[in-house]
Amino acid sequence: MKEYIQYLNDLILEYSPKIILALAILVIGLFLIKIVVKTSKKMMKKGGLDETLQKFLGDLLSWALKILLFITVISKLGIETASFAAIIAAAGLAVGLALQGSLANFAGGVLIMIFKPFKLGDVIEAQGEIGGVKEISIFTTKLIGLSNKEIIIPNGNLSNGNIINYTTLGTRRVDLTFGVSYDADIKQTKEILMNVIKSNPKVLKDPAPAVMVSELADSSVNFAVRPWTKTADYWDVYFETTEKVKLALDEAGIEIPYPHQVEIKK
Repeated sequence: MKEYIQYLNDLILEYSPKIILALAILVIGLFLIKIVVKTSKKMMKKGGLDETLQKFLGDLLSWALKILLFITVISKLGIETASFAAIIAAAGLAVGLALQGSLANFAGGVLIMIFKPFKLGDVIEAQGEIGGVKEISIFTTKLIGLSNKEIIIPNGNLSNGNIINYTTLGTRRVDLTFGVSYDADIKQTKEILMNVIKSNPKVLKDPAPAVMVSELADSSVNFAVRPWTKTADYWDVYFETTEKVKLALDEAGIEIPYPHQVEIKK
């Protein structure tokens, strides 16, 4: 019993300084990590980095520093750290190989948050989808489609494809085409179409709207109608113009050609 007590005393005398030093390094290290992470987040915020990216990079920096601190603390206790480093490296490689797609989405999210091709609320077209940007996260971007459906696009695909931002410039041109009969008077038709778009208060005067003959088709003379409007009013102008053009052409007796079914009598 005396031998065990003596052995225990020897262990305490031998490891007490190491334990105290390790605890001191742990406490001071955690304090310094907190300061470093907080300072980094302030610098990222000052640099105009996206809030989501600030949080993610701050957390990533915090965990990386804590892992280094853990390795330093156990080395002060006399534990061999080479095996820990090898395990961490192997685990990192395995995770990297298993999450190649996720890492691509992460990289895409970082690029989107740095270069900001769009922001929350913008209406964009990407990957064959159109919608308003609801959320930009580190791995995916969520859109609200025109029919109120939620669309989730991986950031890897989004950052590597074409992105059309309909909101950035503030205005949009509404591209419409109307066909009338070859018997219709071109000047009269142009005047009617121009009056329709100019009478809409949502149509901008600058840039000026335009009406042009765009095509002499097989059964109709096609007119390109090009009013400009604010981005928020795009669909209102689109549908209102389509309806009012039909009513105005009917009132003027101008025919809009359509396929006729002819009955042949024997």
